[in-house]
Amino acid sequence: MISPASPKKRSLMPSSKLRRALRAHGHALSALVHVGKGGLSPAVIKQVEQTLHDHELVKIKVDTDSPDDRLGVAELLAARPGVNIVQIVGHAILIYKRHPREPRFEGGAPEVPAAERPAKPSGKRATRR
Repeated sequence: MISPASPKKRSLMPSSKLRRALRAHGHALSALVHVGKGGLSPAVIKQVEQTLHDHELVKIKVDTDSPDDRLGVAELLAARPGVNIVQIVGHAILIYKRHPREPRFEGGAPEVPAAERPAKPSGKRATRR
């Protein structure tokens, strides 16, 4: 199989139902980790690993004053064991790492908080007269 020429495509996880679901969940997330003018330092990598352990799905923002570009940051993070790059849009990178004991996104439907569930229909339809 020929690897994609684009570094953006090379670092992304393969297309699947899981990736589609992760992209949908990641849309509403705000960036939890910012890569600033210090670049992707060991402290930032440690913060990314801790945030991935806590949340599984994390949005990272690469600031414009960062010495590392977004594709370089994505490739470095994708090289970490178990880390998958879900999506790169603008200066945002969406990454995923399956939780070893309690995965939220794999192994069934993701849990949706009660406040976000759609209301059940009453069974009666409103008629116009």
